Amino acid sequence: MNKKKLTNRLGKVPLIIAEVGQNHQGSLTLAKKYIKEFSKSGADIIKFQARDNKSLFSKEAYNKNYDSENSFGKTYGEHREKLELSFKELKEIRKECKKNNIYFMVTPFDEKSLKLISKLDVDIIKIASFDLGNLPFINLISKQKKIVAISTGGGNSKEIDESIRILKKNKIKIILLHCVSEYPCPYNHLGLENISILKKKYPKCIIGLSDHFNGILSGPIAYLQGAKVFEKHVTLNRAWKGTDHSFALEPEGFRRFVRDIHRSPEMLKSKNKKLIGKEPVFVKLGKSLIANKNIKKKEIIKLEDLSGKIFEKNLVLVRYSHKVIGKKAKIEIKKGEPILFKNLF
Repeated sequence: MNKKKLTNRLGKVPLIIAEVGQNHQGSLTLAKKYIKEFSKSGADIIKFQARDNKSLFSKEAYNKNYDSENSFGKTYGEHREKLELSFKELKEIRKECKKNNIYFMVTPFDEKSLKLISKLDVDIIKIASFDLGNLPFINLISKQKKIVAISTGGGNSKEIDESIRILKKNKIKIILLHCVSEYPCPYNHLGLENISILKKKYPKCIIGLSDHFNGILSGPIAYLQGAKVFEKHVTLNRAWKGTDHSFALEPEGFRRFVRDIHRSPEMLKSKNKKLIGKEPVFVKLGKSLIANKNIKKKEIIKLEDLSGKIFEKNLVLVRYSHKVIGKKAKIEIKKGEPILFKNLF
């Protein structure tokens, strides 16, 4: 993939991220299938996650019993390890992304994972909402000199300001994603008007949406608020075991999400004026002006002298009545006969 092309596209056209997260269930085979399916469904970028769980979690948190219908292990550590991809597998994913002409994005959750993905030639590094305001970690990420996307879930203005300050200091291209950290996020918690606020406050950032809404309407609305990057959780089966499958989009739903976002800018454009009024419905059912009474030769045509009727072929449409009222009849026009410009002066 051409990295320069990605940089040039940022902020100019909608870019859509398929967020796999760990919905690959720890399977390289499934991870590759996600890449193939969602590149076909219109994703520009596909995102995975990387954790070194033993350095990320305390010993107590790692060994804590995890009794959940979504658990892949007896302890939380076992559960998380089952969902991880190895460095070797992530290298395979990098190759698969290039093969399918889709950009590769990763969220590292700790310093060891960051060091690992620095060897993968990722296109974009994502800073999760959990690390908003984590200035030491953000500083390390900025040293990679990659495009950085950062989510704002659970954060305040000061945390956003300080995070952006560190990234700007290192001259990083920034994608700032409005995010509400609810999984799924109810429609009335989305707060999409914040996108326009972020756009105004951070004009040098590319503004977007990290979306956990269980549906596709959020995409076009976010576009109308100024979003140019859209991150959406994806799955191959919403019924699968796991916390992020139920609100994620399957390939067909994602295809429609992408379609509607790309249609949004076209929907804002006015129709060609030359085509207005010439639509098939007007050609077939357009009403033409007729005399509502007998009109004498040289009589001035008044408002009440006119009515409308559908003819096999359009004559003088009723919408042009303002051009007829006040004109004089060149000839006598009987009630019910069409009004023609050639018979007026």
